[in-house]
Amino acid sequence: MLHKTYNWIMSFASHPRAVWVVSLVSFAESSFFPFPPDPLLIAMILKHRENAWRLAFIGTITSVMGGLVGYAIGYGIYETVGEKIISWYGLQEAFENFTHQFDKYGFWVIALKGLTPIPYKIVTISSGIAGYDIWKFLLASIIARSFRFYLLAALLKFYGPPIKDYIDNNLRFVTTASLAVLVGGFFLFKYVVV
Repeated sequence: MLHKTYNWIMSFASHPRAVWVVSLVSFAESSFFPFPPDPLLIAMILKHRENAWRLAFIGTITSVMGGLVGYAIGYGIYETVGEKIISWYGLQEAFENFTHQFDKYGFWVIALKGLTPIPYKIVTISSGIAGYDIWKFLLASIIARSFRFYLLAALLKFYGPPIKDYIDNNLRFVTTASLAVLVGGFFLFKYVVV
């Protein structure tokens, strides 16, 4: 099953609509969607390393645009939409503690948390609730998301074949580690980040 899914993702990476799908997932992940665009983005870069910078740019732009939607959810419709998103993840208490960090560290909260496995939608919605300056939010989001996507693109562009071989030979471990990072981000946010 795992190998079938992996093979499907790798084959879909060459599909004409793959860029649209990764853009949509990157956009949605920054505002409400639980899964990151990384698996498809990794597959696309491994298949077409010559497009690595273009794909990093697309991931960055769509993630920042999705972040603006997350900001709007926090700023304008938190009671009706944002609160449901946060409660769906079971992060209400951690979310309230997190929003208090904006008083002292607003820019750095956005820039640094955008690099961690902590779900970025939490950062974007919190920024809106805190009423953090939209221009500073945009700048910090661009820094965080471009660093994340361009670092991934650089690693895959320059070390793609050995990385692909490693993934092919250790798929179960890579999948388990990736899921652990994703779950770990939620865990960090819920129990460690204050």
